[in-house]
Amino acid sequence: MWTTEHSVETTVAPTAIWRAWTDVEGWPRWNADIDRIELRGPFAIGTVIAMTPRGQETVELRIADLGEGEFFVDEADVDGTLVRTMHRIERLGGDRSRIVYRLEASGPAEEQIGPAVSADFDETLSALVRYAGG
Repeated sequence: MWTTEHSVETTVAPTAIWRAWTDVEGWPRWNADIDRIELRGPFAIGTVIAMTPRGQETVELRIADLGEGEFFVDEADVDGTLVRTMHRIERLGGDRSRIVYRLEASGPAEEQIGPAVSADFDETLSALVRYAGG
């Protein structure tokens, strides 16, 4: 299994981060790599997110796990490789939080897909914090 984890610390309210995450159709406002996106149901376990990255084909992500206001996990099968991305808010005390993206890829193309999907996580996290705090 190939894994990576990226994080950013912030004073942006966790509720603002959560609101940005659950507004799936709004993701392109802060994630420049998304051309189109559609939430096919409520933001809940089992719901599919159809995401079209710029210049690529649509990928179906399924919300695999969720802790209201704290984390969600999406999964995608990319040509036989399972890609799981965990999005988590860690409260650090005071008004500080850490926003974490952890990606796990397992399957025949994990060494190619994992780095490709996570290459922009630092930029995405920074843009999310700017958007949610603004």
